[in-house]
Amino acid sequence: MLIAILETGAPPASLQQRHGSYADMMEAMLAPLSPRFAFARSKINDGAAFPAIGALDGVLITGSAAGAYEDHAWIAPLENFIRRAAAANKKIVGICFGHQIMAQAFGGKVVKSEKGWGVGVHSYAVEDERRWMTPGAGRVASVVSHQDQVVEIPAGAKRLAGSDFCPNAVLAYAQGPAISFQMHPEFAPDFAADLLRSREERLPKSVVEDGLSTLKTPTDRALIAKWIANFFLAAEDGR
Repeated sequence: MLIAILETGAPPASLQQRHGSYADMMEAMLAPLSPRFAFARSKINDGAAFPAIGALDGVLITGSAAGAYEDHAWIAPLENFIRRAAAANKKIVGICFGHQIMAQAFGGKVVKSEKGWGVGVHSYAVEDERRWMTPGAGRVASVVSHQDQVVEIPAGAKRLAGSDFCPNAVLAYAQGPAISFQMHPEFAPDFAADLLRSREERLPKSVVEDGLSTLKTPTDRALIAKWIANFFLAAEDGR
């Protein structure tokens, strides 16, 4: 099963030697869960060509410092690729920015939230379960790092999990076998801590301190990774 990882951003250069790229983190998260998984990477934000849709079984879209609403040359082509892949019945998963650009591509709305930065570990209530969400859970906790949010979901989309801070945290789409997560299950706590410290000059001190304190909280990153693997491996439409 070939999964294309579309890299839309990268960790700060100072962190990459220790922690790797976002694609490295995605592979480390998913590869142990099935021997069927194979991965191909495309750094589309750096101008790399999009992969041939017909050769793929799935698509995984990473996080990014970019906003889905910003005027980058690769944003519109990415949205078009998402719509074409969905129409071709390819399974698509988006993480953080990937979540936001998928929602926007399918007709939703993404904004820089007035609620400010979400950092550290957040918890979400599961509102709707799908077959791939096995084992089940009433709540899931995960590392987050975002200030943009999906504020209007696309027509036909279903909200699967959310919180007061981020209501539209996990979505399933009507346009094809596609799901997305605002959280970062691929982020290990030590990377999340280093990333947050790297932003100390940009964020209020209280936000950094509160976020770092929550990183001591256990998360469900392994469970969310299992859900994503289940989705890719599921027969037919994966829903």
